[in-house]
Amino acid sequence: MDKGTWIRTVVLALALVNQVLVMFSKSPLPIDSEMAEQITASIFTVVTSVYAWFKNNYVTKKGKQQRDVLRQNGLTK
Repeated sequence: MDKGTWIRTVVLALALVNQVLVMFSKSPLPIDSEMAEQITASIFTVVTSVYAWFKNNYVTKKGKQQRDVLRQNGLTK
């Protein structure tokens, strides 16, 4: 198996173990509802911010090549 498959398998296993613990009223993480909302909102904000920054800026080699092509064809502002 490749690296991605291993990572997805481990994450799935953790999610399944967590779900079984929740079904038996055993909270694996001592987090109340309010803290869970804050953590979820923070993770969402960080992930979407990084994604938007990465997609809207030319930070990769391929992105820099695309920027150069756009400039050469006068397609940038």
